[in-house]
Order: sequence, then C-alpha cells, then structure tokens
Amino acid sequence: MGQAAEKEVLTLDECITLAIQQNPLILSSLQQYNASLARVNQAKAIPQPSINWDSDLQPKLFDFKGTGEWYFGISQSVEFPGKRHLRGKIASKEANQFLQEIELLKIDIVFQVKQAFYGLLLSQEKLRYAQQNLDLAQDYLKKAELKFDAGDVAKVEALRAKVEASKAANEVRIANNDVRLAKAMLNFLLARKKYAPLEIKGNLKRAPISLDVDNLVERALSFRPEMKGINIAIEREKLSKKQAYMSYLPDFELGINKHRVLGEGEWWDFTLSFPIPLFFWQPKKGEIAEAEANIRSLEKESEHLGNAITLEVEEAHMTAVTANNQIRLFEDEILTQAEEVYNMFLFSYQEGEIGGIELIDARRTLIEARTSYADALFNYGAALAALEKSIGQKLEGAGR
Repeated sequence: MGQAAEKEVLTLDECITLAIQQNPLILSSLQQYNASLARVNQAKAIPQPSINWDSDLQPKLFDFKGTGEWYFGISQSVEFPGKRHLRGKIASKEANQFLQEIELLKIDIVFQVKQAFYGLLLSQEKLRYAQQNLDLAQDYLKKAELKFDAGDVAKVEALRAKVEASKAANEVRIANNDVRLAKAMLNFLLARKKYAPLEIKGNLKRAPISLDVDNLVERALSFRPEMKGINIAIEREKLSKKQAYMSYLPDFELGINKHRVLGEGEWWDFTLSFPIPLFFWQPKKGEIAEAEANIRSLEKESEHLGNAITLEVEEAHMTAVTANNQIRLFEDEILTQAEEVYNMFLFSYQEGEIGGIELIDARRTLIEARTSYADALFNYGAALAALEKSIGQKLEGAGR
C-alpha cells in the first residue's frame, strides 16, 4: 500500500480537490460558517417561559403554611409578530456572508494550486531542456577531444568544451533543485508534508480559447463572491434598519396564575402587560441612522469594487492575449529558426568550417529559445488561471 501511494500520479483536478478538502484555512472557515448557522437558531429562539409563585400575608417570615394569599402560575414573553423572523433573517444574511468568504478563499486556493501545478510542470520542462543541453555539451566535448587528438584544433578548444560540459552539468543540478522546491510548494498547498513523494500528470501546452472581455467583465460582476457578499451586506443593513423601526412596536408579557385567598376560595388570573413607548424617538434613532449610513457606505464600496474587478479582468485578459501571441511567435518562427541555426552550425563545426565558440552560441540560443517557449506556455496557463480567478468561475474550453 505504501509503495502504491508513493507512485500515485496526480492530475490538476485531483490536486484541486485535495486542496479544497484538506486545506486548513478552508476547514477553519467551514467551522466558522457552522458557528454562524448556529447563531441563526439562536436568533430565532423563543424566550423561555417563567414559573411564578407569590406567597403573601405570612404571619411570620418564611411561614409558608400560614400564608394568607398565594399566586402560582406561568408567564411568557411574546415578541411583536415579525420581530423574531426578522432577527433570524439578519443572522442568515451574516451566515451567507461567511459562505461567500469561503467561496472567495476556495477561488484563491484553486488559483494558487494551478500556479504551483504549472510551476512544477515548468520546472520539469526546464530540467528536460537542461538535460538536453548537457547531452549537447557532452557531445561537443567528445567531438572537440577527437579533433584535438587528431591535431585539428588547439588545446584551448578542448578546454572550452570541458568548461561548457561542467556548466551544463551544474545547470542540471540547479534545475533538479527547482523541481524539488516546486514539489514542496504544491505539497504545502495540498496540506501534505513538504517533501512527501509527489508526481503529477499534465501538459503546459494549452489550447487557445476565445475571450470576449465584455462578457468576462459581466460574468465577474455577477459571480465574484465579493460582489455577492457586499450585496448580502446591503440587504442585511436594510433588514437591520427595519428591525430598528420594528423595535418601536411593543412586546407582550402574558401570564396565567392560580390565585388563592385563605378562607375565601381560589380563582384564576390572567395578565397582559406591554411597555408604553412614551419616548419612542430616543432608543432606536441612532440605530436607524447607523443602518442608513452603512447602506450608503456599502453602496459606494460596491461601486468601487465593481471598478476594481473590471480593471482586474481587463488586465488578466490582456495578459492572456499577450502570452498566447508569444506562444504563436515561438511556434511559427523562433523555435524552428533556432533549431535550423544549431544544426547548420553543428554541421559546419564537424566539417571544420567554424570554431567551437560559434557552435556554443548556437547551442545556447537553441536552449534559451526552448526555455523561453516553456516560460510562454506557463505564462499563458497562469494568465488563464488568473482570468478564471478574476471572474470567479471556470472558463469554457479552458480545460485543465
């Protein structure tokens, strides 16, 4: 079982699922959301009834047997209709705000996982190119040593080849370390041990998708959890304002008592009491003003947030378009030209027409082109991930 677990290969979707299921911040937020749901039940709770017993006309202190008159009954506070329901709705809005915060956290975690996943793919791709560079450098070293042994080149040519092979081997070691660090970052986001065995399956190459910036902005303004959260906050403040107005309406106290007078008999009493709002304009005037100010503040905040989200989407869209154009440039021109130049210089070196410096430059240009192409693929994938984060949902046709 342990060996099978070590060989497990994770896709991007599986990494995202693990992160959402295991990330401590999300688990903590879910518990806070459960606590907010519990507060909804608390807000809707009905006041507890009271049992009343009154012993009067005692001949001596605590002479309950000689009581001349006593009352025994039950009383219940009854809120004005609608108050309890309104209080529950306010608590529900607060719970919904927690839910939107969780959704926002999930979106951010998914974005980080995608970046780390693509970062690991990029590191592995650069390791592959570093190994290719080492193979080419070692091939150049063998050819240079053969030429030196044959007397066709000076000793400096063979020394230069050894230096290049050593540099290429060091670049492989650096690339291996980058892969190790990239795995540690992904493990961290998956709530796993930092250096636990990790293998992933995926491709940096992404199919280009059509992006309509106006449609993306519209979707972002509709789906972003922050926008939903601030709209819920406005609704909550409006309910708080209504609650302040309803506080002017009186609550009731109902009571039923059995009343006994010594030597005269027993009776039933019914009581109804409620406060007289002689100073009704004082208690809740401040709360109403506060709610109105909060509503105006949240509306301005919503306007600012909408502008910020629009800018974020437009920037992410432009970044994705630019990255895609770079990929096309590499595929249509740069990669092919770099490979042709290297092969031409390699042939010329073997024929003795050029020296090793020209071949080294051509090899470096080829490796740099391949590495830059991998960077462009990563940038496009990361840009699409940022665009999905900016609109709060997955892009159609983006795939994973």
